[in-house]
Amino acid sequence: MKGFLSITVLAVLLLVHSSQAVYIQDGDLKFSLESVKKLRELMDENRHVNPHMVVSMASYSPCDEKDLPEEFQPVCKREDASMVFERLNQAVQDDDLCEICANAACTGCF
Repeated sequence: MKGFLSITVLAVLLLVHSSQAVYIQDGDLKFSLESVKKLRELMDENRHVNPHMVVSMASYSPCDEKDLPEEFQPVCKREDASMVFERLNQAVQDDDLCEICANAACTGCF
């Protein structure tokens, strides 16, 4: 009985730990890791549309993308939106750093 109880407690603890969300923070802004990964995908797709023509990041705004996660809409209204998006993109260039919370911008890990 004690063995079953121990396994049950361990399983619940692992479930709770794995369900904790990881967030990327930029100043007072906080976004889910999954949303920032989606932002990175959108930005990377835009950079590599044509290998002979690199799109200037100054003229590109993720806010124009229909697939931009909803939680970024407040950023689109800011004057520094392009800088915020670039910093978020840089924070998740290496997924593993956020997955193991080695990056200071990532929060939510234990």
